[in-house]
Amino acid sequence: MKEDELLAALQTRIGLKITTLRKEKGYTSHEDFAHEHDIPRMQYWRIEKGKTNLTLRTLTKILLIHGLTIEQFFASLPKESRKTARSTKECP
Repeated sequence: MKEDELLAALQTRIGLKITTLRKEKGYTSHEDFAHEHDIPRMQYWRIEKGKTNLTLRTLTKILLIHGLTIEQFFASLPKESRKTARSTKECP
């Protein structure tokens, strides 16, 4: 995989995990979560969809909301699936 493909796959996995964490907290809407925690809604949507390069500052803020350390977060990331790997190969 190329560097861009690896980054896209990682962003997707991070977004999936952040979506799961939000839903586990009982939020059905990314908008409600973002609004309640003072995160720009469009930025948060992009994070969950894996469409943005997440800053360490924003990731730290999200992890603090969920009571996780960065080590716990990355250890709990879903493994890269063949579907994810395949979809990143299809990305332009």
